[in-house]
Amino acid sequence: MPKKKAVPQKNPRPFVYRNRTLHCDGADLTTLAGTYGTPLYVYSAQQIAQRFQLFEQAFAHEARPHTICYAVKANSSLAILCLLATAGAGFDIVSGG
Repeated sequence: MPKKKAVPQKNPRPFVYRNRTLHCDGADLTTLAGTYGTPLYVYSAQQIAQRFQLFEQAFAHEARPHTICYAVKANSSLAILCLLATAGAGFDIVSGG
């Protein structure tokens, strides 16, 4: 029985194990934890930007102007906010109450 060919993923997972060590976008998380200490929050900039673009593409087919907004209270990391702003996101900074 022939082996199945590996189909390259269009959107590879950002977090993967390589040699029993977890990586994010190619960065060794053990090394990052050793450098910056723990707890350490690591996000995939590629994944965030890609997901934003998926939303943008979905709404691009509409005839109406739109702005995709991120709820700042969900995560107020300046690096993530700058990434999203560069991609063209707006921001929701208001809480009811």
